[in-house]
Amino acid sequence: MSKRGPYRRHTAAFKLQLCADIRSGTITRSEARRQHSLSANLIQLWLLQFDRGEMYDEEGSAETLVQYEAKIAALERKVGQLTMELDLLKKTPRLKVVSSSETSSIVSGPKPTVPSVGVVK
Repeated sequence: MSKRGPYRRHTAAFKLQLCADIRSGTITRSEARRQHSLSANLIQLWLLQFDRGEMYDEEGSAETLVQYEAKIAALERKVGQLTMELDLLKKTPRLKVVSSSETSSIVSGPKPTVPSVGVVK
């Protein structure tokens, strides 16, 4: 066996063509292994992916990845916006509308009394 570099990258088209050739009987696994200096385990992995339909075009996956990243960015912006709104609502005092017939609360204290007009003491 010849000495080769540490890692090689194979295109999706190459993988698809090799798997299609092996499955159609044009070439055997051992011939493919010798011709392309591939390991038997790697060919087996590719064939499993090919049979399951998991082997896809890398350009398609890159496009899907870009779409996912755009969606993630949009969701992160929305989360940031909602967080800021929530913080603002927490800091804003709440004004409760209290009818005059209600009694005072321990928390809110007694109701302020409004002096009557025209009453002199």
